Amino acid sequence: MLMKSRHLLSSSSILHRFTSRSITTLSLSSLPRRRIIVRTNRASFQILSRPVSSGKVLAMASTSSTSPKHTNRLAAEHSPYLLQHAHNPVDWYPWGEEAFEEAKKRDVPIFLSIGYSTCHWCHVMEVESFESEEVAKLLNDSFVSIKVDREERPDVDKVYMSFVQALYGGGGWPLSVFLSPDLKPLMGGTYFPPNDNYGRPGFKTLLKKVKDAWDTKRDVLVKSGTYAIEELSKALSATAGNDKLPDGLSRTAVTICAKQLSRSYDSRYGGFGSAPKFPRPVEIQLMLYHSKKLKEAGKTSEADEDQSMVLFSLQGMANGGMHDHVGGGFHRYSVDECWHVPHFEKMLYDQGQLANVYLDGFIITKDVMYSYVARDILDYLRRDMIAPEGGIFSAEDADSFEFEGAKRKKEGAFYIWTNDEIDEVLGENADLFKEHYYVKKSGNCDLSSKSDPHSEFAGKNVLIERNELSAMASKFSLSVEKYQEILGECRRKLFDVRLKRPKPHLDDKVIVSWNGLVISALARASKILKAEPEGTKYCFPVVNSQPEEYIDVAEKAALFIRRNLYDEQSHRLQHSYRQGPSKAPAFLDDYAFLISGLLDIYENGGGMNWLKWAIELQETQDELYLDREGGAYFNTEGQDPSVLLRVKEDHDGAEPSGNSVSAINLVRLASIVAGEKANSYLTTAQRLLAVFELRLKELAVAVPLMCCAADMISVPSRKQVVLVGSKSSEELNNMLCAAHSVYDPNKTVIHIDPWSSDEMEFWEECNSNVAEMAKRNRNSEKVVALVCQHFTCSPPVFDSSSLTRLLSK
Repeated sequence: MLMKSRHLLSSSSILHRFTSRSITTLSLSSLPRRRIIVRTNRASFQILSRPVSSGKVLAMASTSSTSPKHTNRLAAEHSPYLLQHAHNPVDWYPWGEEAFEEAKKRDVPIFLSIGYSTCHWCHVMEVESFESEEVAKLLNDSFVSIKVDREERPDVDKVYMSFVQALYGGGGWPLSVFLSPDLKPLMGGTYFPPNDNYGRPGFKTLLKKVKDAWDTKRDVLVKSGTYAIEELSKALSATAGNDKLPDGLSRTAVTICAKQLSRSYDSRYGGFGSAPKFPRPVEIQLMLYHSKKLKEAGKTSEADEDQSMVLFSLQGMANGGMHDHVGGGFHRYSVDECWHVPHFEKMLYDQGQLANVYLDGFIITKDVMYSYVARDILDYLRRDMIAPEGGIFSAEDADSFEFEGAKRKKEGAFYIWTNDEIDEVLGENADLFKEHYYVKKSGNCDLSSKSDPHSEFAGKNVLIERNELSAMASKFSLSVEKYQEILGECRRKLFDVRLKRPKPHLDDKVIVSWNGLVISALARASKILKAEPEGTKYCFPVVNSQPEEYIDVAEKAALFIRRNLYDEQSHRLQHSYRQGPSKAPAFLDDYAFLISGLLDIYENGGGMNWLKWAIELQETQDELYLDREGGAYFNTEGQDPSVLLRVKEDHDGAEPSGNSVSAINLVRLASIVAGEKANSYLTTAQRLLAVFELRLKELAVAVPLMCCAADMISVPSRKQVVLVGSKSSEELNNMLCAAHSVYDPNKTVIHIDPWSSDEMEFWEECNSNVAEMAKRNRNSEKVVALVCQHFTCSPPVFDSSSLTRLLSK
């Protein structure tokens, strides 16, 4: 669907837009690959793209063994995205003073192009425009061109994405913005085709018009850009009107959000909203949280309704083509309503969050389908996405070469299959496999008119499960176990064949925030998966690891960050690592997501060092990002003069917002420590939520995780599970598994070894009540578990089954 073009926005209409509504960030790849929305800032530059078949414009230039004809400054960078453009004829600069000074010296505008290495339409625009000598000459003669990797510099991306979104209501990547030499935005859009089409100017025409406007209407452009930044600054840095949310809103925000989501629920295929369908895990978290609240209030039928929406959605995603059945993990989103044909890139932040919600599904239902999918995701990461040193990589591209020597890459080439390929590889089991995964001679991308509108996948198949496993097993006169075994062996054979294909590009940056999301899932899996029935065996691509192995991977990733991206003297993080730390400092999300992951490592049996580091990082986060006067956290430190906006982000989209995660972290920390420190954490969380009161009241669906945080802080007393015993004890491990076997987001698990002087010293200082419990139970021959709430503790229990029963009440 194309958006209608708009005329010049007057200053008054700009002011109205900035001051009358909040500005949200669209998720990564928010523009599906077959739908492009592009708008510009002035009537003279109205550009509207048309749908382009990505089969016609294939992703990237072929790899050449000869010396490149062009080399620009990006060749000295570490970012995979910038390196992809290092041999364009465009004279690219990285973001920095050299580029800014060059624009001032030449008195020309800046063309800023922002994307990331696995962005499909970024590749398309590179092939069409940035590899063109004609386009390069226009850019080199009249502009200073800057490339930015949005994953390395989300702060820069946020400024100019907010500008494009605020004025035009949409955005996405590649983000294309024209700036004055002092970095004020003049006009912008997303993807631009190179040539004029359908009466609308293409990128080459646009460049000429921008140059002409700069030469003849500069004052108007610069004044408008300055005004836009001033108004954005006001809109994106709100302050709290009160010290905390009204009590009613704290308790009702979750319900408001759940009702809003329920109205968009797709009862046929699952999920919330229509095509394209994104797996927004924060929505799943909200609905499960709300279901739990309803059960506690005795509203069982309503609770079951919420829960069934979630479980049906999780099943639909797992069965669909968005799930990589052969190799594990999930693609970015589905272009159709039935979770079938995906945009094929794989992003780390999706894997971490989805693993967590499938773990929640398993805790609630004890159905191993959900634990299988959680393992499938985590085993994919362990196999393909983790460096030997422990850091976890960022993404895999959607595009790859169909065969060695191919000239251009195609989207999904690595993942799709022809009918004949299946027959050749699987032999006697081919018919069973093809029926199970809806494989057809003509290709199977026909379940929706939105699945393949340009027939890019004609004759190709994206694997999808459409029938019940038991029914299929019965049809082939097999037991379910034998049927699953055959499917697993078939997937393994296809996996081995797939390994011989040219692999998609791997973005091997290690980003702290995204690692934090995965660290959380790995840590939780180590205890939650112990509840799988004894003797449970899974088929390929799941590895059947012992659950304890997952926390080892989590700790190794956290240790990589501490060793490579943390300064022990200043207590500060850096944002990312590739062949060394990035130049950019860390951002709010890096601290918030990592703190959450470290708390999960500790609560799932990790050492005190992880809890201590989490507390240390929280202190640094407060020092660098907290608005002590106005409340909530800014996304940046505010020390870089080239970043024109300091934003308080609230939108829970493809990734949760740093403020939402921080609010929950503060509630969790306040239930671990005691006294003034606990009160300080809660006060900070309350002020944070008060900043976003209007958002929680009027557009709760945009902030589902923040709604959960608002409810958490209104709970009179958070449940504490205190385990006292030797860390080396198998009994303690069993107790930890029991503590995490019951779904309850309003629960904190504390474990203390009374024979450890280091631990006792910590608890004496931070929470003397916990230290006293350890002293009282020090002489017990067994591990002791106590469940505390409302300032009282249950009688101690001494075995895991008793603890499970106690927590299930």
